[in-house]
Amino acid sequence: MTILVTGAAGFVGMHVAEALLKKGVDVVGVDNMNAYYDVSLKEARLAQLNRHEKFDFLKLDIADREAVNSALSDYNITSVVHLAAQAGVRYSITNPFEYAESNLTGFLTILEYCRNLQGLEHLVYASSSSVYGGNKDLPYSVDQSVDSPVSFYAATKKSNELMAHCYSHLYRIPVTGLRFFTVYGPWGRPDMAYWLFSDAMRAGKPIKIFNNGDMRRDFTYIDDIVSGVLKVLESAPEDKGNETPPYRVYNIGNHQSEPLMKLVSTLEEAWGVKAETELLPMQKGDVKETYADIEPMRRDVGYKPTTNLEVGIPKFVAWYKEYLKES
Repeated sequence: MTILVTGAAGFVGMHVAEALLKKGVDVVGVDNMNAYYDVSLKEARLAQLNRHEKFDFLKLDIADREAVNSALSDYNITSVVHLAAQAGVRYSITNPFEYAESNLTGFLTILEYCRNLQGLEHLVYASSSSVYGGNKDLPYSVDQSVDSPVSFYAATKKSNELMAHCYSHLYRIPVTGLRFFTVYGPWGRPDMAYWLFSDAMRAGKPIKIFNNGDMRRDFTYIDDIVSGVLKVLESAPEDKGNETPPYRVYNIGNHQSEPLMKLVSTLEEAWGVKAETELLPMQKGDVKETYADIEPMRRDVGYKPTTNLEVGIPKFVAWYKEYLKES
């Protein structure tokens, strides 16, 4: 068994790859190592993975289909976990072409690669809670319409779902999409609120609080995310040979919508620092609240998140303190 993990130097990708390696699985990791945030963090994540004998890393841009097909031709890939993407809602407003290249062209490369693989067992790919856009019905359910994205990033993720459904229908590829809800934890992304707040608090600078703090998020700890990804990976949708393709989409969250200011107070306690705040209006492309209905995933694969903010944030802070010493 050899599993391809794209975005292996990314936050979720590194953790998923490491969990697979600890299970004794051969993993091929792919990442283009772009400079959206500090490349040294990505290199440090890769260093964690390179300690494993069963890990091979390929520096590739998934939008380059010829390079991808050539580099992967020597591997007998059995499943694919596609996590590579240009992330970030706000960045998509000023840099939309980077999202089109990575999230649309790059995803098409992966779909084409998968449809030409012999005996592919499962393609699992990352969607996002952002696809729900301005939906007001909470918790967000996969049965809701997601036809009104409020950011270009969300539009690319909705497009991914349509593309994946099409390929599953045409070529009977077993595919599962996962709508991630505000993932946080050790080895996280520096553009996320908990990291930005931490840096500002340590420097004695005010933290930027949008919508005057009237926001809520379904914060999901990385270990719970990894547990869910692996459970889904091991349970591919069945091809029943009818018009319905072997395709499904799940929310993967914590099923607990927390106030943004609770994140702030939890960080204050973990760092032992009182935060100064700068209250600002809502930013373009942002949403007021997210909240995941995870019942379908719990029912089908036994997904059960166990980590709340009071446990997860101190774990991030403890890791970050060590990382700052080493970097």
